[in-house]
Amino acid sequence: MSTFLTARSVRTTPEGILWEPSERWVRGRTGDITVVDSRHPALVWEPGLPVPTYAFPREEIRADLLRPAENPPLGTHSGSQSFYDLEVGGGLRENAAWTFPAADLADHIAFEWFRRSGKGLDHWYEEEEEIFIHPRDPHKRVDALPSSRHVTVAIDGTVVADTRRPVLLFETGLPVRYYIPREDVRLDLLVPTDHTSGCPYKGTAAYWSWQGEADVPPNLLWSYPAPLAAVAAIEGLVAFYNEAVDITVDGRLLERPVTPFSGALAARPST
Repeated sequence: MSTFLTARSVRTTPEGILWEPSERWVRGRTGDITVVDSRHPALVWEPGLPVPTYAFPREEIRADLLRPAENPPLGTHSGSQSFYDLEVGGGLRENAAWTFPAADLADHIAFEWFRRSGKGLDHWYEEEEEIFIHPRDPHKRVDALPSSRHVTVAIDGTVVADTRRPVLLFETGLPVRYYIPREDVRLDLLVPTDHTSGCPYKGTAAYWSWQGEADVPPNLLWSYPAPLAAVAAIEGLVAFYNEAVDITVDGRLLERPVTPFSGALAARPST
């Protein structure tokens, strides 16, 4: 009997798990081995986690590569009791997959994402595009719009950026980020670091830190040298954390927002 989910609306299980069917063709690979090849994935949001993951019908995965986990982390993933080790390419990846404790998803298996956990699959694709970090949320938008607003950025009273040609990035649930051409930024007051981060909507970012004595966190600004196509307008431009600097737009000083990044920035030692 088919376990494919066909309803379109988001559903909630008694365990508080949200899920909805996706019409995207999703594949997960390790080396040259395709472990997942699904045209009927379910997007799943666990309670307390802001980003989704995929769960796949058993008939659309290489179940022959899974073994019952020897050391399952019971209670994680919303109380899951069924975990699997993945035996592939001559190696064993512990707790690479699991089933959710929800009747709606009982015939589906979810996988860790290797670059986030170090124990899942190496590469993931939606249709022919490789995706990173976690699946993109269909209820979230990211728009990069060129603008002529006058934007200045100051750190401890020193103006480090002044532009009338920013690109404004609007991302659901986050403050507007102001991406500024490098020619309009005092990069001589900043130093590149070896820190990087990945975003499934934008790509991989490189960072800089402030060289002065102001009490600000490191890795205060970033740039995407090769952003994903959907936000190509920010390529090479520089953005600052609104949470930690003073940004003035068209003469109005913005309030520093409180976001999921605020706590992490405050916890970082200053340079």
